[in-house]
Amino acid sequence: MKVALIYPPTADPTMPYISVPILTGYLRAEGVEVLPVDANIEAYDQLLTKDFLTAQTARIGRRLGRLKQKKYLDHADQLAWIELRRAAAGAERVCSAVDDAVAVMRDRTGRRFYDPLAYETARADIEQALALISAAYTPLTFDFADYRTPFALLNPDEIVADAAPDRNPFHDYFQRLGRRLAADAPGVIGISIVFVNQVQSAFALAMTLRRLLPAAHLIAGGPAITQILLRRQGRRQTAALGPFHSAVLFEGEKALLEVARSVERGEPPAGVIRGATDTDPGRLPAPDFTGLPLEQYLSPEPVLPYDPTRGCYWGRCAFCHYGLTEGGTASYRERPVDQVTAHLQALAGRHGCRLFYLSEDTIHPRTALALARQFASVQAPWQWASDIRPEPLLTADCCRELAAGGALAFSLGVESAAERVLKLIDKGLRPEGVRAVIDNLAAAGIAVEAMTFTGFPTETAAEALATIRFLESLRDRIALFICGEFHLTAGSLVARHPKRYGLEAIWTMAGDTFIKTLFYATAGPAPSLRETQAVDRAVERLSRSFWLHRYPWAGSLSTAHTLLWYSRSGPAVFREAGPPRTGFPQSPPSREMDGLGRMARQALDDEAAIWQTLINEKRTVSRRAYNALAAACPKMKI
Repeated sequence: MKVALIYPPTADPTMPYISVPILTGYLRAEGVEVLPVDANIEAYDQLLTKDFLTAQTARIGRRLGRLKQKKYLDHADQLAWIELRRAAAGAERVCSAVDDAVAVMRDRTGRRFYDPLAYETARADIEQALALISAAYTPLTFDFADYRTPFALLNPDEIVADAAPDRNPFHDYFQRLGRRLAADAPGVIGISIVFVNQVQSAFALAMTLRRLLPAAHLIAGGPAITQILLRRQGRRQTAALGPFHSAVLFEGEKALLEVARSVERGEPPAGVIRGATDTDPGRLPAPDFTGLPLEQYLSPEPVLPYDPTRGCYWGRCAFCHYGLTEGGTASYRERPVDQVTAHLQALAGRHGCRLFYLSEDTIHPRTALALARQFASVQAPWQWASDIRPEPLLTADCCRELAAGGALAFSLGVESAAERVLKLIDKGLRPEGVRAVIDNLAAAGIAVEAMTFTGFPTETAAEALATIRFLESLRDRIALFICGEFHLTAGSLVARHPKRYGLEAIWTMAGDTFIKTLFYATAGPAPSLRETQAVDRAVERLSRSFWLHRYPWAGSLSTAHTLLWYSRSGPAVFREAGPPRTGFPQSPPSREMDGLGRMARQALDDEAAIWQTLINEKRTVSRRAYNALAAACPKMKI
């Protein structure tokens, strides 16, 4: 019996994710042969090449040629034309630059990786390469944090349609992976679906494997598929499995082992299996990264995740729900400090790792301090980072001990600086207490990453601006920040008790049978457009004083690249460096590109209006409903 464990695209290519190593370690300790596959980094290793991009450029040319033959472009054609033309304008330069951009990210000497101009140029080249591939497959849009088409994941038929070769940039890689696995003949193939942006690729890969390895048992697991399946019952839940024979809800170690044993006995399970919700991490072996291509990740050295705890010890925040639990957050559990130390010592020695990201919901400050003291006592050669609540326990003395024990960075759930909003969230913290913790951590030399958001139900524009002003007042002490927007999730207290939080209605879109995204309307008046724009301007103004990037690059929170830059240059590096200029050559405008601006504005305005009508008025989404509105949009000549 062999078990193949696969982490699918699309996700962070700079470091391995923790799920496959956790399951690998557990199964190997039980005597099961495991074939770990990071299909995410393997796929991008093939996509981010000159040869692949050159083929996509030719594809773009063919699609443009077909559009040019049309007398008028309808709405869908206009959107396609815009993306294709934008990509074509810079395609030659991107094709020539992408191999070197990848080499910068893997520069083992660090010379170019830590040069701001070289790094920024390489990052931009890779992002433009992804934009080029997206355009080749438009209306697909994807990068390391997103994968979507207009009707992605609405229902099983749309998932199958988006898996077709002409709509799936990973198709050829999936074929090669399937043939490779067929040679190893695993009896069980598990696909770990952690993020929603992995769902489409995971299902497309499973369809390929179902065809190429008909004897293998395909099983899905992970936070994203757990949340999808939890919202279905009976036949609807089973139907959502698509190409998978079975799926595990919640924590998968013991359930996956039993599936492997059942398949070995010739008694394969079917349907949805409930895993554990109370696994004691102290009884688990260390995550096992052996077999993953650590040299292939887009980083100059390995940064490894490790799981010292599970769940959240606070577990009361009204907005919070994700992962391997039915509602709120999972219960809090910890590994013993001695075990964590022994595991990290072994991983550091085996893989030459000097940076660890403690991957968890949050770590209790007492546990973080105990770990730091233990690490200091054994003179641990590594540094580490994690998420932590800004508790009063994080005194000046405590923070100095954390730094002495290798603490490099902490992401803090600040959320808001408005007292009323924090109380409504049930955060259990006050702004001045959070300020003191940030002062203490920064004084100790630990990078502080502040996580905030605006738009919590009933929040006023003044309260949103209070959060931005709070961050501004701490600019010289925070290393990075994020200010996101509130997103309603099904198992949160807000969704379960909407009236308590000022929501008048919650709905899903008719036709959305798979993901079931939640929409809502508030009972009171929402901030005006002018007020919303004032908040946006304040965020933009603060952002300009940092060197910020989107996930997973240096300058985004809790990423491998950010930790590497902290370790090299200190916690102030993203304040002091500032965004460098890349010096990209500007293509001379053509009449065709001049006209693109007018077409783009009209087409994008029309697209936004269509979706506003579908979401807020019709509350339904389907190709038929969309096409009826799109047909009324004006046609244009090229």
